[in-house]
Amino acid sequence: MKLQILGTGCAKCNQLAAATQSAADRLGLDYDIEKVTDFIRFAEFGVMITPALVVDGKLKVAGKVPSDAELEKMLTT
Repeated sequence: MKLQILGTGCAKCNQLAAATQSAADRLGLDYDIEKVTDFIRFAEFGVMITPALVVDGKLKVAGKVPSDAELEKMLTT
């Protein structure tokens, strides 16, 4: 599974990265995580507000840090 955190490195971006990694670990997923900081790549996903989470090329959330339960659902659907 490929997980991408889109953001500039702000506190919320780092929070989303940590929460996503924690959720993936709890679920026992095999994953690679990438932090994307390039605005052009944000636009490729249609993201205007960060942080954002992309799972296997599909945008799951943008503009907020979801709850642990929401993250787990995003990673399993």
